[in-house]
Amino acid sequence: MEIWTVVLRTIVVYFFLLVVLRLMGKREIGELSVLDFVISIMIAELAVVSVEDTDVSYVRAFTPILVLSLLQIVLAWWSLKSDRMRHILDGRPTVLIRQGKIDEKAMKKQRYNFDDLLMQIRQKDIKDVSDVDFAILEPSGELSVFEKKEEAEALSYPLPFIIDGHIQWDHLERAGKDEMWLRRELHKAGIDYVKKVSYCVMQENGVLYIDEKND
Repeated sequence: MEIWTVVLRTIVVYFFLLVVLRLMGKREIGELSVLDFVISIMIAELAVVSVEDTDVSYVRAFTPILVLSLLQIVLAWWSLKSDRMRHILDGRPTVLIRQGKIDEKAMKKQRYNFDDLLMQIRQKDIKDVSDVDFAILEPSGELSVFEKKEEAEALSYPLPFIIDGHIQWDHLERAGKDEMWLRRELHKAGIDYVKKVSYCVMQENGVLYIDEKND
């Protein structure tokens, strides 16, 4: 009788987790942020306990999982609305290589060693650091690598000026632009408010790409 109880609980927990993960969003299945990773581990541990301990009721076993799921949904919604919260929870992308030059300070800050860097560059089919124009360590931990072009004009890493209605001040300053210039360019495109912009970035050809919300 005990084995059939475990089998039944396994099936019930399986379908319960399936529903929970659907509610939490597809992001859980793809590349996980630190927050997603921690919550996923905790949910997995709680699921195992709920299957093994047959003395615990379903309500008592599923309550912590529902609490974690609700926490994940609330924090995901909060990070969607708040640029600061998104950076706190997910972190920021870090440029480790810029035009073939390694930023040792950025690597030390991210506790990223040279062996990891060289291995991931080789995995992108790039022979040497000198062939890399930009290498960006994403918040998910993946290294995005842009190889140098053969043309005379070097590739410039596109810096978003606006993300989800929020001006990226550090990117604007790095590009040598100011708020007045940005608002003037938006006005030329028929946009009066920054909040109306979903994404704005300077492309390689110098043209400003603007994507309005709800297009």
